[in-house]
Amino acid sequence: MDRALGRRTGREVAALGARYLAGLTAGAATAVLELILALFAVMILLPALAWPRGRRAAARPLAALATTVAGIELRRMARFYGDRLPRPPLTSPSEAARAARHAAARIPLGLLGGLIVGSALTGLSWVLFALLGWFVTDIDYPLEVVGAGFLGLFIVILCAQGVHGTVLLEVRLARRLLGPSRQDRLELRIAQLAVSRAEVMDAVNDERRRIERDLHDGVQQRLVVLGMLLGRARRSRDPEHADRLLLQAHEESRRALAELREVAWRVYPTVLDEAGLRAALETVAERTPLPVRVEYDIARPAARQVETVAYFVVSEAVTNVVKHSGATRIGVSLRRDREILRLSVEDDGSGGADPAGGGLTGLASRVAALDGRFAVHSPPGGPTTITAELPCA
Repeated sequence: MDRALGRRTGREVAALGARYLAGLTAGAATAVLELILALFAVMILLPALAWPRGRRAAARPLAALATTVAGIELRRMARFYGDRLPRPPLTSPSEAARAARHAAARIPLGLLGGLIVGSALTGLSWVLFALLGWFVTDIDYPLEVVGAGFLGLFIVILCAQGVHGTVLLEVRLARRLLGPSRQDRLELRIAQLAVSRAEVMDAVNDERRRIERDLHDGVQQRLVVLGMLLGRARRSRDPEHADRLLLQAHEESRRALAELREVAWRVYPTVLDEAGLRAALETVAERTPLPVRVEYDIARPAARQVETVAYFVVSEAVTNVVKHSGATRIGVSLRRDREILRLSVEDDGSGGADPAGGGLTGLASRVAALDGRFAVHSPPGGPTTITAELPCA
Protein backbone atom coordinates (compact mmCIF):
# COMPACT_ATOMS: atom_id res chain seq x y z
CA MET A 1 0.00 0.00 0.00
CA ASP A 2 1.38 3.36 -0.98
CA ARG A 3 2.20 5.47 2.06
CA ALA A 4 3.74 8.43 0.26
CA LEU A 5 0.68 10.67 0.63
CA GLY A 6 2.83 13.77 0.95
CA ARG A 7 4.09 13.33 -2.62
CA ARG A 8 0.61 13.04 -4.17
CA THR A 9 -1.40 15.78 -5.81
CA GLY A 10 -4.80 16.82 -4.50
CA ARG A 11 -6.59 14.86 -7.22
CA GLU A 12 -4.59 11.71 -6.44
CA VAL A 13 -5.33 12.05 -2.72
CA ALA A 14 -9.05 12.47 -3.47
CA ALA A 15 -9.02 9.38 -5.72
CA LEU A 16 -7.18 7.39 -3.06
CA GLY A 17 -9.68 8.52 -0.41
CA ALA A 18 -12.58 7.46 -2.63
CA ARG A 19 -10.97 4.03 -3.08
CA TYR A 20 -10.49 3.69 0.66
CA LEU A 21 -14.13 4.65 1.32
CA ALA A 22 -15.32 2.12 -1.25
CA GLY A 23 -13.06 -0.51 0.30
CA LEU A 24 -14.37 0.15 3.81
CA THR A 25 -17.95 0.07 2.53
CA ALA A 26 -17.34 -3.30 0.90
CA GLY A 27 -15.52 -4.40 4.06
CA ALA A 28 -18.52 -3.50 6.19
CA ALA A 29 -20.76 -5.60 3.93
CA THR A 30 -18.39 -8.57 4.12
CA ALA A 31 -18.14 -8.12 7.90
CA VAL A 32 -21.91 -8.48 8.19
CA LEU A 33 -21.73 -11.59 5.99
CA GLU A 34 -18.88 -12.98 8.10
CA LEU A 35 -20.88 -12.32 11.27
CA ILE A 36 -23.85 -14.26 9.86
CA LEU A 37 -21.58 -17.11 8.80
CA ALA A 38 -19.91 -17.15 12.22
CA LEU A 39 -23.29 -17.39 13.95
CA PHE A 40 -24.30 -20.15 11.55
CA ALA A 41 -21.09 -22.04 12.32
CA VAL A 42 -21.62 -21.70 16.06
CA MET A 43 -25.25 -22.86 15.97
CA ILE A 44 -25.04 -25.57 13.32
CA LEU A 45 -21.52 -26.91 12.90
CA LEU A 46 -19.81 -26.53 16.25
CA PRO A 47 -22.19 -28.84 18.17
CA ALA A 48 -21.05 -31.62 15.84
CA LEU A 49 -17.51 -31.25 17.23
CA ALA A 50 -18.60 -33.09 20.38
CA TRP A 51 -18.29 -36.44 18.58
CA PRO A 52 -15.12 -37.62 16.80
CA ARG A 53 -16.94 -38.48 13.60
CA GLY A 54 -18.80 -35.17 13.65
CA ARG A 55 -15.54 -33.36 14.39
CA ARG A 56 -13.97 -34.80 11.25
CA ALA A 57 -17.07 -34.04 9.20
CA ALA A 58 -17.36 -30.43 10.42
CA ALA A 59 -13.68 -29.47 10.38
CA ARG A 60 -13.30 -29.57 6.62
CA PRO A 61 -16.29 -27.33 5.73
CA LEU A 62 -15.28 -24.88 8.47
CA ALA A 63 -11.74 -24.74 7.11
CA ALA A 64 -12.96 -24.29 3.54
CA LEU A 65 -15.37 -21.56 4.65
CA ALA A 66 -12.68 -19.68 6.58
CA THR A 67 -10.22 -19.91 3.68
CA THR A 68 -12.85 -18.71 1.18
CA VAL A 69 -13.69 -15.72 3.38
CA ALA A 70 -9.98 -14.90 3.76
CA GLY A 71 -9.53 -15.05 -0.02
CA ILE A 72 -12.45 -12.63 -0.49
CA GLU A 73 -10.91 -10.19 1.98
CA LEU A 74 -7.51 -10.38 0.31
CA ARG A 75 -9.02 -9.67 -3.10
CA ARG A 76 -10.92 -6.71 -1.63
CA MET A 77 -7.75 -5.23 -0.12
CA ALA A 78 -5.85 -5.76 -3.35
CA ARG A 79 -8.63 -4.06 -5.33
CA PHE A 80 -9.19 -1.03 -3.12
CA TYR A 81 -6.03 -0.68 -1.02
CA GLY A 82 -3.39 -1.91 -3.46
CA ASP A 83 -2.01 -4.37 -0.88
CA ARG A 84 -1.40 -7.81 -2.33
CA LEU A 85 -0.83 -10.93 -0.28
CA PRO A 86 -0.91 -14.50 -1.59
CA ARG A 87 -4.17 -16.33 -0.98
CA PRO A 88 -3.79 -18.60 2.05
CA PRO A 89 -3.52 -22.23 0.97
CA LEU A 90 -5.65 -24.88 2.66
CA THR A 91 -2.72 -27.20 3.24
CA SER A 92 -2.93 -27.79 6.96
CA PRO A 93 -5.29 -27.25 9.90
CA SER A 94 -2.99 -24.49 11.17
CA GLU A 95 -3.46 -22.49 7.95
CA ALA A 96 -7.23 -22.87 8.20
CA ALA A 97 -7.07 -21.82 11.86
CA ARG A 98 -5.18 -18.67 10.87
CA ALA A 99 -7.85 -17.86 8.29
CA ALA A 100 -10.59 -18.41 10.89
CA ARG A 101 -8.82 -16.13 13.41
CA HIS A 102 -8.52 -13.43 10.77
CA ALA A 103 -12.24 -13.67 9.92
CA ALA A 104 -13.18 -13.41 13.60
CA ALA A 105 -10.81 -10.51 14.28
CA ARG A 106 -11.90 -8.61 11.18
CA ILE A 107 -15.62 -8.57 11.99
CA PRO A 108 -15.44 -5.68 14.52
CA LEU A 109 -12.90 -3.88 12.34
CA GLY A 110 -15.19 -4.13 9.32
CA LEU A 111 -18.17 -2.88 11.30
CA LEU A 112 -16.02 0.00 12.57
CA GLY A 113 -15.17 0.87 8.97
CA GLY A 114 -18.85 0.93 8.08
CA LEU A 115 -19.56 3.21 11.06
CA ILE A 116 -16.81 5.59 9.95
CA VAL A 117 -18.15 5.68 6.38
CA GLY A 118 -21.65 6.39 7.68
CA SER A 119 -20.36 9.17 9.93
CA ALA A 120 -18.40 10.69 7.03
CA LEU A 121 -21.49 10.70 4.82
CA THR A 122 -23.53 12.25 7.63
CA GLY A 123 -20.98 15.01 8.18
CA LEU A 124 -20.76 15.65 4.44
CA SER A 125 -24.56 15.94 4.22
CA TRP A 126 -24.49 18.57 7.00
CA VAL A 127 -21.87 20.55 5.12
CA LEU A 128 -23.90 20.39 1.90
CA PHE A 129 -27.05 21.34 3.80
CA ALA A 130 -25.31 24.40 5.25
CA LEU A 131 -23.97 25.47 1.84
CA LEU A 132 -27.34 25.05 0.15
CA GLY A 133 -29.12 26.83 2.98
CA TRP A 134 -26.67 29.74 2.92
CA PHE A 135 -26.33 30.31 -0.84
CA VAL A 136 -29.57 28.92 -2.34
CA THR A 137 -32.48 29.35 0.08
CA ASP A 138 -33.49 31.85 2.71
CA ILE A 139 -32.79 30.69 6.25
CA ASP A 140 -34.32 31.83 9.49
CA TYR A 141 -31.55 30.53 11.77
CA PRO A 142 -28.19 31.40 10.18
CA LEU A 143 -26.10 30.68 13.28
CA GLU A 144 -27.53 27.18 13.62
CA VAL A 145 -26.91 26.47 9.94
CA VAL A 146 -23.32 27.72 10.13
CA GLY A 147 -22.76 25.70 13.30
CA ALA A 148 -24.14 22.57 11.67
CA GLY A 149 -21.86 23.11 8.65
CA PHE A 150 -18.75 23.51 10.81
CA LEU A 151 -19.73 20.48 12.89
CA GLY A 152 -20.19 18.44 9.71
CA LEU A 153 -16.80 19.60 8.44
CA PHE A 154 -15.21 18.61 11.75
CA ILE A 155 -16.80 15.15 11.52
CA VAL A 156 -15.56 14.74 7.94
CA ILE A 157 -12.00 15.64 8.99
CA LEU A 158 -12.11 13.16 11.89
CA CYS A 159 -13.52 10.46 9.64
CA ALA A 160 -10.77 11.05 7.08
CA GLN A 161 -8.23 10.20 9.78
CA GLY A 162 -10.36 7.24 10.83
CA VAL A 163 -10.56 5.94 7.26
CA HIS A 164 -6.79 5.98 6.87
CA GLY A 165 -6.22 4.41 10.29
CA THR A 166 -8.78 1.67 9.71
CA VAL A 167 -7.27 0.81 6.33
CA LEU A 168 -3.83 0.50 7.92
CA LEU A 169 -5.25 -1.72 10.67
CA GLU A 170 -6.93 -3.99 8.12
CA VAL A 171 -3.74 -4.34 6.10
CA ARG A 172 -1.60 -5.05 9.17
CA LEU A 173 -4.11 -7.55 10.49
CA ALA A 174 -4.11 -9.42 7.18
CA ARG A 175 -0.32 -9.41 7.01
CA ARG A 176 -0.08 -10.64 10.59
CA LEU A 177 -2.62 -13.46 10.37
CA LEU A 178 -2.65 -14.37 6.67
CA GLY A 179 0.86 -13.44 5.55
CA PRO A 180 3.80 -15.81 5.62
CA SER A 181 4.98 -16.86 9.06
CA ARG A 182 8.39 -15.95 10.43
CA GLN A 183 9.74 -19.38 9.50
CA ASP A 184 8.34 -19.06 5.98
CA ARG A 185 9.92 -15.63 5.60
CA LEU A 186 13.27 -16.95 6.81
CA GLU A 187 13.13 -19.90 4.41
CA LEU A 188 12.18 -17.61 1.53
CA ARG A 189 15.00 -15.23 2.44
CA ILE A 190 17.50 -18.08 2.57
CA ALA A 191 16.38 -19.26 -0.85
CA GLN A 192 16.65 -15.73 -2.25
CA LEU A 193 20.15 -15.30 -0.82
CA ALA A 194 21.25 -18.64 -2.25
CA VAL A 195 19.96 -17.67 -5.69
CA SER A 196 21.46 -14.18 -5.55
CA ARG A 197 24.81 -15.60 -4.39
CA ALA A 198 24.88 -17.98 -7.34
CA GLU A 199 23.92 -15.14 -9.68
CA VAL A 200 26.66 -12.92 -8.29
CA MET A 201 29.23 -15.66 -8.78
CA ASP A 202 28.04 -16.11 -12.37
CA ALA A 203 28.24 -12.36 -12.96
CA VAL A 204 31.77 -12.23 -11.53
CA ASN A 205 32.89 -15.15 -13.71
CA ASP A 206 31.31 -13.56 -16.78
CA GLU A 207 33.08 -10.31 -15.98
CA ARG A 208 36.42 -12.10 -15.66
CA ARG A 209 35.91 -13.83 -18.99
CA ARG A 210 35.00 -10.52 -20.63
CA ILE A 211 38.12 -8.85 -19.25
CA GLU A 212 40.23 -11.80 -20.45
CA ARG A 213 38.74 -11.50 -23.95
CA ASP A 214 39.35 -7.75 -24.00
CA LEU A 215 42.98 -8.22 -22.96
CA HIS A 216 43.57 -11.13 -25.33
CA ASP A 217 41.83 -9.73 -28.41
CA GLY A 218 42.85 -6.12 -27.92
CA VAL A 219 45.82 -5.20 -25.75
CA GLN A 220 47.71 -8.46 -26.18
CA GLN A 221 47.45 -8.37 -29.96
CA ARG A 222 48.74 -4.80 -30.07
CA LEU A 223 51.65 -5.70 -27.79
CA VAL A 224 52.51 -8.60 -30.10
CA VAL A 225 52.50 -6.24 -33.09
CA LEU A 226 54.59 -3.77 -31.08
CA GLY A 227 57.19 -6.45 -30.35
CA MET A 228 57.30 -7.48 -33.99
CA LEU A 229 57.82 -3.88 -35.14
CA LEU A 230 60.62 -3.31 -32.62
CA GLY A 231 62.28 -6.58 -33.66
CA ARG A 232 62.14 -5.64 -37.35
CA ALA A 233 63.54 -2.20 -36.54
CA ARG A 234 66.48 -3.73 -34.69
CA ARG A 235 67.25 -6.10 -37.58
CA SER A 236 66.84 -3.49 -40.30
CA ARG A 237 70.01 -2.29 -42.08
CA ASP A 238 68.22 0.74 -43.56
CA PRO A 239 68.08 3.67 -41.10
CA GLU A 240 65.07 5.24 -42.87
CA HIS A 241 63.14 1.95 -42.79
CA ALA A 242 64.06 1.49 -39.13
CA ASP A 243 62.76 4.99 -38.37
CA ARG A 244 59.45 4.17 -40.09
CA LEU A 245 59.17 0.95 -38.11
CA LEU A 246 59.90 2.81 -34.86
CA LEU A 247 57.23 5.37 -35.74
CA GLN A 248 54.73 2.56 -36.32
CA ALA A 249 55.80 0.97 -33.03
CA HIS A 250 55.26 4.25 -31.22
CA GLU A 251 51.76 4.58 -32.71
CA GLU A 252 50.98 0.96 -31.80
CA SER A 253 52.12 1.56 -28.20
CA ARG A 254 49.82 4.58 -28.01
CA ARG A 255 46.89 2.49 -29.20
CA ALA A 256 47.76 -0.29 -26.75
CA LEU A 257 47.78 2.21 -23.88
CA ALA A 258 44.41 3.62 -25.01
CA GLU A 259 42.86 0.14 -25.10
CA LEU A 260 44.39 -0.71 -21.74
CA ARG A 261 42.83 2.43 -20.24
CA GLU A 262 39.52 1.42 -21.83
CA VAL A 263 39.68 -2.01 -20.23
CA ALA A 264 40.62 -0.50 -16.87
CA TRP A 265 37.71 1.93 -17.17
CA ARG A 266 35.27 -0.91 -17.79
CA VAL A 267 36.65 -2.82 -14.81
CA TYR A 268 36.11 0.11 -12.43
CA PRO A 269 36.16 3.86 -13.19
CA THR A 270 38.28 5.87 -10.76
CA VAL A 271 36.08 8.92 -11.36
CA LEU A 272 33.30 7.12 -9.47
CA ASP A 273 35.37 7.29 -6.29
CA GLU A 274 36.89 10.69 -6.99
CA ALA A 275 33.88 12.71 -8.20
CA GLY A 276 30.80 10.57 -7.59
CA LEU A 277 28.09 8.87 -9.61
CA ARG A 278 26.93 11.93 -11.53
CA ALA A 279 30.39 12.69 -12.90
CA ALA A 280 30.90 9.03 -13.81
CA LEU A 281 27.63 8.96 -15.77
CA GLU A 282 28.48 12.20 -17.52
CA THR A 283 31.78 10.62 -18.55
CA VAL A 284 29.86 7.64 -19.95
CA ALA A 285 27.71 10.06 -21.95
CA GLU A 286 30.80 11.84 -23.30
CA ARG A 287 32.47 8.59 -24.35
CA THR A 288 29.36 7.26 -26.12
CA PRO A 289 29.14 7.93 -29.89
CA LEU A 290 25.36 8.47 -29.64
CA PRO A 291 23.77 11.52 -27.97
CA VAL A 292 22.97 10.64 -24.34
CA ARG A 293 20.68 12.78 -22.17
CA VAL A 294 21.30 12.27 -18.44
CA GLU A 295 18.64 13.33 -15.92
CA TYR A 296 20.09 13.13 -12.41
CA ASP A 297 17.74 13.93 -9.52
CA ILE A 298 19.47 12.58 -6.42
CA ALA A 299 19.85 15.01 -3.53
CA ARG A 300 21.51 12.62 -1.08
CA PRO A 301 24.19 10.23 -2.38
CA ALA A 302 23.54 6.54 -1.84
CA ALA A 303 25.96 3.99 -0.41
CA ARG A 304 29.04 3.24 -2.48
CA GLN A 305 27.92 -0.27 -3.46
CA VAL A 306 24.54 1.08 -4.62
CA GLU A 307 26.16 3.77 -6.76
CA THR A 308 28.59 1.21 -8.18
CA VAL A 309 25.75 -1.10 -9.27
CA ALA A 310 23.82 1.87 -10.69
CA TYR A 311 26.85 2.95 -12.68
CA PHE A 312 27.49 -0.48 -14.17
CA VAL A 313 23.80 -0.96 -15.04
CA VAL A 314 23.76 2.34 -16.93
CA SER A 315 27.19 1.80 -18.51
CA GLU A 316 26.48 -1.74 -19.74
CA ALA A 317 22.98 -0.82 -20.90
CA VAL A 318 24.34 2.11 -22.93
CA THR A 319 27.05 -0.13 -24.41
CA ASN A 320 24.41 -2.70 -25.45
CA VAL A 321 22.33 0.04 -27.08
CA VAL A 322 25.29 1.24 -29.13
CA LYS A 323 26.23 -2.30 -30.24
CA HIS A 324 22.87 -3.90 -30.96
CA SER A 325 19.86 -1.55 -31.08
CA GLY A 326 20.50 0.77 -34.03
CA ALA A 327 19.26 3.68 -31.91
CA THR A 328 19.88 7.37 -32.59
CA ARG A 329 19.53 8.65 -29.04
CA ILE A 330 19.66 7.40 -25.45
CA GLY A 331 17.95 8.76 -22.35
CA VAL A 332 19.23 8.02 -18.84
CA SER A 333 17.21 8.96 -15.77
CA LEU A 334 18.12 8.56 -12.10
CA ARG A 335 16.10 9.71 -9.12
CA ARG A 336 15.84 8.82 -5.49
CA ASP A 337 12.41 8.18 -3.97
CA ARG A 338 13.00 8.02 -0.23
CA GLU A 339 15.11 4.89 0.23
CA ILE A 340 14.83 3.62 -3.36
CA LEU A 341 17.13 4.67 -6.19
CA ARG A 342 15.26 4.32 -9.47
CA LEU A 343 17.06 4.38 -12.80
CA SER A 344 16.02 3.87 -16.38
CA VAL A 345 17.81 3.70 -19.73
CA GLU A 346 15.64 4.25 -22.81
CA ASP A 347 16.53 4.25 -26.50
CA ASP A 348 14.65 4.64 -29.77
CA GLY A 349 16.14 1.54 -31.37
CA SER A 350 14.55 -1.45 -33.03
CA GLY A 351 13.61 -3.22 -29.76
CA GLY A 352 13.36 -6.95 -29.34
CA ALA A 353 16.00 -7.15 -26.59
CA ASP A 354 16.09 -10.55 -24.91
CA PRO A 355 15.98 -10.24 -21.08
CA ALA A 356 17.58 -13.68 -20.88
CA GLY A 357 20.58 -12.56 -22.93
CA GLY A 358 24.03 -12.69 -21.41
CA GLY A 359 24.49 -8.94 -20.93
CA LEU A 360 21.07 -8.26 -19.46
CA THR A 361 21.24 -11.34 -17.25
CA GLY A 362 24.50 -10.04 -15.78
CA LEU A 363 22.85 -6.69 -15.02
CA ALA A 364 19.90 -8.44 -13.39
CA SER A 365 22.34 -10.41 -11.22
CA ARG A 366 24.09 -7.22 -10.10
CA VAL A 367 20.75 -5.70 -9.12
CA ALA A 368 19.53 -8.87 -7.40
CA ALA A 369 22.66 -8.91 -5.26
CA LEU A 370 21.35 -5.74 -3.57
CA ASP A 371 17.76 -7.07 -3.29
CA GLY A 372 16.74 -4.74 -6.10
CA ARG A 373 14.36 -5.09 -9.02
CA PHE A 374 15.35 -5.21 -12.68
CA ALA A 375 13.03 -5.13 -15.69
CA VAL A 376 13.36 -4.91 -19.48
CA HIS A 377 10.56 -3.68 -21.74
CA SER A 378 11.55 -4.08 -25.38
CA PRO A 379 8.70 -4.77 -27.81
CA PRO A 380 9.58 -5.43 -31.46
CA GLY A 381 10.09 -2.09 -33.16
CA GLY A 382 11.06 -0.40 -29.90
CA PRO A 383 11.52 1.57 -27.83
CA THR A 384 13.54 -0.36 -25.27
CA THR A 385 13.42 0.66 -21.62
CA ILE A 386 15.61 -0.89 -18.93
CA THR A 387 14.62 -0.06 -15.36
CA ALA A 388 16.16 -0.90 -12.00
CA GLU A 389 15.18 -0.15 -8.42
CA LEU A 390 17.96 -0.30 -5.83
CA PRO A 391 17.27 -0.08 -2.09
CA CYS A 392 19.47 2.52 -0.39
CA ALA A 393 18.69 1.58 3.23
